[in-house]
Amino acid sequence: MGGVSYERSVSADPHRLSPETVWEVRMPAIRVGADAADELGYQLGQLGLSGDGRGLIVTDSDLVSLGHVDRVADELEADGFDVDVYDGVEREPSIEAVEECIAFVRDEMGEDGYDFYLGLGGGSCMDTAKATRAIVANGGEVLDYVAAPTGAGKNLTESGPPLILLPTTAGTGSEISPVAILSVPEKGIKEGISSTHVRADAAVLDPTLTTTLPPDLTAKTAMDALGHAIEGYTTHQYDDLLRPENPADRPVYAGRTGFTEMFSEKAIDLLSSNVRRVVNNGDDIEARGAMLKGALFGAIAGLTAGASLAHAMAYPVGNNYHTYHGETIAALTPASTLGYNVASDPPRFAKVAEMLGADTSGMSTREAADEAREEFVRLQRDLNVLPSGLNELAGITVDDTGTLAESTVESQQRLLRCNPRPVTKEDVEEVFQDALYNWE
Repeated sequence: MGGVSYERSVSADPHRLSPETVWEVRMPAIRVGADAADELGYQLGQLGLSGDGRGLIVTDSDLVSLGHVDRVADELEADGFDVDVYDGVEREPSIEAVEECIAFVRDEMGEDGYDFYLGLGGGSCMDTAKATRAIVANGGEVLDYVAAPTGAGKNLTESGPPLILLPTTAGTGSEISPVAILSVPEKGIKEGISSTHVRADAAVLDPTLTTTLPPDLTAKTAMDALGHAIEGYTTHQYDDLLRPENPADRPVYAGRTGFTEMFSEKAIDLLSSNVRRVVNNGDDIEARGAMLKGALFGAIAGLTAGASLAHAMAYPVGNNYHTYHGETIAALTPASTLGYNVASDPPRFAKVAEMLGADTSGMSTREAADEAREEFVRLQRDLNVLPSGLNELAGITVDDTGTLAESTVESQQRLLRCNPRPVTKEDVEEVFQDALYNWE
């Protein structure tokens, strides 16, 4: 087996190593509840706009046809705001696609951009809105702020005018995340613009915006949310890291704390106990609301503590096979988070099994820990809309796993650094092979 590379700090010199002692939580102002979207005018007033500003809704054509965009635009116009719509967002947005949105803003409003922005949709719409606002506010182009060697790696210094995000799925966590994920098709990778200046000012979690999501997408996005919650609960503790000399060098994914664990536990409960309901009855507003809260809590946990191996492996799969992120996480989680990583802390994974609903009475700690994988697969099979593994997902075979493993290790160190168990390329290749078939 190759040597393990496992960096515990992004900045501390070897002769000045000391454990991390500081953690923080940042998030937007969050409004939750049925018809919360009807209060957008009031919310913009709280963010300093007087009712005569001009804003942009960043969304996709499907949400226009479903009527969600008109609903939001009509509400804002009734409160005196002028609203334009950009509906050209693509799934898993590329850097080029975001540049098109930025060009739209500059063509309509010049270099100063709009007075406010709204991201309406799933993670792709919200990430496009986040990146667009940030780039317009700071000038230049997307690649200026993408990390080297893909981009120039410049730091964002301005947040720009107010940005409110309205998720229409319960899954990605983009509504509170300080990262915008963008694909680079020519390299077959994804890159993130990561900064507190990317994070939105506010998020609106209105379950009435999610009832039109079909069963398969409901299940896929839920698996992403559940992945955040479980990965956040099982990553390393924040004080397992080394404290940076400069607080500005503290990573976005900073390890779990008692605070994040509390949100993980509630997220796993809400998501696992309600996803069957919403997949079978999309108009169940109570369950839809529970899913949105579960996704929010999972994001608070996973996107503060840190996503880990499953998410690191998902990006090369999505880039090369154009799969939905949520269904990719669904296919990878049993073998990675609930397979390979179990050895890092069996008692903690035994708790995950119980939170997922498994009856672990009479089992040893390790048997109970392994039961988490079985219970997760049982949930997926009950939903009956998810792939049985990477082979069914995208036709991936054992011959493809070496290339995928190499891409994971080369491009996803920011996530592999969060994994509770060190991994080599050979380890990742074995996990990919294990994920080909989760059930027959």
